[in-house]
Amino acid sequence: MRVEILDEVLPTDAVMAEMKAGADGAVCVFDGIVRDNTRGRKTLYLDYEAYREMALTQMEGLAAEAIVKFGVRDVALLHRLGRLVVGETSVLIVVASAHRGAAFDACRWLIDTLKKQVPIWKKETFVDGVIWADGEPFPTEVALNGN
Repeated sequence: MRVEILDEVLPTDAVMAEMKAGADGAVCVFDGIVRDNTRGRKTLYLDYEAYREMALTQMEGLAAEAIVKFGVRDVALLHRLGRLVVGETSVLIVVASAHRGAAFDACRWLIDTLKKQVPIWKKETFVDGVIWADGEPFPTEVALNGN
C-alpha cells in the first residue's frame, strides 16, 4: 500500500509500474487532472490545501478499507497540494487486483470517498474570479448501494 501527499509532480508512471504483480489480472488507474474549465468558466489554475496529517491518516484508512472491502491486492493513493495548472495530475489512484471488476469498483469508491471525506480543499481560479470548490456529491448508484 502506498499513500502520500506531495507538493511536487506526482510520479504517475513509476507508481503504475511498481503496482503490477504476477497475480494481477487488472490494474485500474484514476488519474485526476486539472481541466481547462468548470461549468463553462475558463480555469487558469487550482490551488489545493489540506489538513495534511489528518488527510494522510484518512487516506491510509481508505486504502486499507478498499483492500478489505473489495478484495483487491494493493492500492496506491496519492494527492498533490499547491498550485496546479491545466493538465497536471492532482490525484492518482492505482488499484491492483486479480479481477477487473474489483479493481474498477475499488478505484471508483476511493475517489468518491476521498472527495467527500478527506480534508483537502480546492480553490479554483478562473479568468473571471475565484471560488473554493464544494465537494462533489456521491453518485446516486454508489450512495444507494451503501458503499
